[in-house]
Amino acid sequence: MFSIPDHLGYDLAVLFIGFNPSIRSGETGHHYANPSNRFWKILYDAGLTPRKYKPQEDGELLKLGYGFTNIVSRPTKTAAEITKEEYKTGRLKLMALLQEYRPKAACFVGKGVYEQYSGLGRIEWGEQPHPLVHGVVEFVAPSSSGLVRMPTDEITEIFRGLLPYVEQFRQEKGGKS
Repeated sequence: MFSIPDHLGYDLAVLFIGFNPSIRSGETGHHYANPSNRFWKILYDAGLTPRKYKPQEDGELLKLGYGFTNIVSRPTKTAAEITKEEYKTGRLKLMALLQEYRPKAACFVGKGVYEQYSGLGRIEWGEQPHPLVHGVVEFVAPSSSGLVRMPTDEITEIFRGLLPYVEQFRQEKGGKS
């Protein structure tokens, strides 16, 4: 089992940021690969992708302007296994990635991911009022894990909040994805 590669680029509409890879993702080398994870369905149902992609196609989403990373790269069964030191190191790595790649929006997939990154509590869904990296929209969405009890349609509606940033990105790029 290995950490999975980040999918990064200098021309991203959204960089999706997870806690860390699942065991299944570590085995396959692809983001959101656990069969119970609803991420790919949510992206499609929210109108962010033209079709439902499979985890093994995660690298293809760079063509749509979407990248992937995690605050911690070590695969675990649950986020509870991540150490404080791993979060501290991950926070610094993530800050550097956002400053270098400057996506239009950074979507933190889970409130806990944003809490670990920002050090803030009492976080609302959607765009955060005081981004830590100037010029990058920090957007918090629910985790897509099958362990999350929030109904998929509610999660999808929150992810739909990314559409204005994606549209703005595409307009700035002359309508190209």
